[in-house]
Amino acid sequence: MSGDSDCTRTSPSAGSPSDSELFPDRPRYVCSLSPDLVTKAREELQEKPEWRLRDVQALRDMVCKDYPSLGTCLDDAFLLRFLRARKFDYDRALQLLVNYHTCRRTWPEVFSNLKPSAIKPVLESGFVTVLPHRDPEGRHVVCIRPDRWTPSNYPITENIRAIYLTLEKLIQSEETQVNGIVILADYKGVSLSKASHFGPFVAKKVIGILQDGFPIRIKAVNIINEPRIFKGIFAIIKPFLKEKIANRFFLHGCDLNSLHQNIPPVILPEEYGGTAGKLDISAWNELLLASEEDLLHDFSQLVVPCDSSPHDLLVSGDAEEKQCDDSLRGMKPQLYYCY
Repeated sequence: MSGDSDCTRTSPSAGSPSDSELFPDRPRYVCSLSPDLVTKAREELQEKPEWRLRDVQALRDMVCKDYPSLGTCLDDAFLLRFLRARKFDYDRALQLLVNYHTCRRTWPEVFSNLKPSAIKPVLESGFVTVLPHRDPEGRHVVCIRPDRWTPSNYPITENIRAIYLTLEKLIQSEETQVNGIVILADYKGVSLSKASHFGPFVAKKVIGILQDGFPIRIKAVNIINEPRIFKGIFAIIKPFLKEKIANRFFLHGCDLNSLHQNIPPVILPEEYGGTAGKLDISAWNELLLASEEDLLHDFSQLVVPCDSSPHDLLVSGDAEEKQCDDSLRGMKPQLYYCY
């Protein structure tokens, strides 16, 4: 944890070899943050440039000691994502890293063969994209449009794969690591039959990834054009949300003026009352597809040891699935009532 106490920060002894000497092939971290973002990271994330690499080494030591079979990447830049996401609290950053791997190993429908070209139909549908301009706080806006999904074409897990890859691409930027992201979800045209695919089990998995299993700061979730059925959807989601995240949900209905109070029209497409032209998904699709080699290289460093299993990190998910099935029976009436 970042603080002034030396008991939580231990420097390598003077006579011990440096990390670069022990691992000469490991990429050396070079900060790409602007002076303003360095200041913001110091004030909001407790990131001190003079302690940054020592913090990374401390997290690396904890991984090697407590989770030697985790099979994670130990590069400075990779570990720094987790420290920033948890404001340089070593223990919380370590737990986030473990959760990140647990999520990847316990949901094969999402994480097997995970690469941009594998989810090209989702990208072409426009289900998820990233607006070309950042907001005044320097945050990317991820636009999700469930009405673009046709369930008969592919399962809901394909949409989740597309969202996950979008986040993986965004988090490569140190600017995004510091500023976070904003989500804009347009629920226009979402029917009961479509909403039924998003049951408690899927909801808990997705929420678990977004708030506890991925190193990204979600600063706001703006919901627009939500139908009455969304009350049922939110009833499924809310029990799994932490209070801080729940308070970042903003339901605007069809009120574009309300949306514009959170996201300025200058960066929004015409479809949402903005002045940035029509929504164009092609630029983001091309960028993500062109990043496949880089993403696969990053994923290749997340190696699952032969003698380990997901059960080494978390208790079996069987009980969790049963609990979610029980919750589904209780929540289905809510969906029909709201509809």
